[in-house]
Amino acid sequence: MQHLSLTLPTLPENLALDEALLLQAEAGAGGEVLRFWHWPQYAVVLGAGGVMADDVHVEACQGDGVPILRRASGGGTVLLGPECLIFSLVLNMEKQPELQHITSSYRFILGRIAEALHDLQPGIELAGTSDLAVAGRKFSGNSQQRKRRFLLHHGTILHALDLSRIGHYLKLPPRRPGYRGERGHDEFVMNLEAPVDEITARIQTIWQATEECTIWPAERVQQLLADRYERDDWHSRR
Repeated sequence: MQHLSLTLPTLPENLALDEALLLQAEAGAGGEVLRFWHWPQYAVVLGAGGVMADDVHVEACQGDGVPILRRASGGGTVLLGPECLIFSLVLNMEKQPELQHITSSYRFILGRIAEALHDLQPGIELAGTSDLAVAGRKFSGNSQQRKRRFLLHHGTILHALDLSRIGHYLKLPPRRPGYRGERGHDEFVMNLEAPVDEITARIQTIWQATEECTIWPAERVQQLLADRYERDDWHSRR
């Protein structure tokens, strides 16, 4: 598997690059890849089906200049920011039978992530459908976009984020996993207190992502920017 550690200059470009890697693989022009990136400012990112008014304190975001964008994968709304690691996996579903179904794919992928990180934080477990947590407190949320042969799995790992910002910018989601109950953001989320370089190295090792990706689909990124990621009607459509 290839690995790509690349943060592009704008947030729309970074969202587009994740999808471009998936589309490139599906078209037969690329393969499996593990990408890491960071975003140095706070930003809200909705899932494809997220409803802005239900998920986001819009006035607080506007007042603080926090952008609200939308990705093409499912899942819930997230807050990106300093000390939040973002990882993306493009995987060939034909190579592993567990990847061919949504529930089993989350178990398989997050099981590997948990295995990679288990001695940094005892008690890491898969919680709900798509979270990693310790003692019922979430530090990683994940989502997917699936094509015929390849899937894009991406997630966040909080490692030193100012957790008070989450509740300031995000409402309690209308749909919550059972293990969360009615807990607010401050009681529900946590940081995985480990050096980010150690986290990335362990994830890279568990996926055997040993080959550096030196060419990425820049033209497809530009096409996706024009089609949606730089369009206000894409981000605000729900």
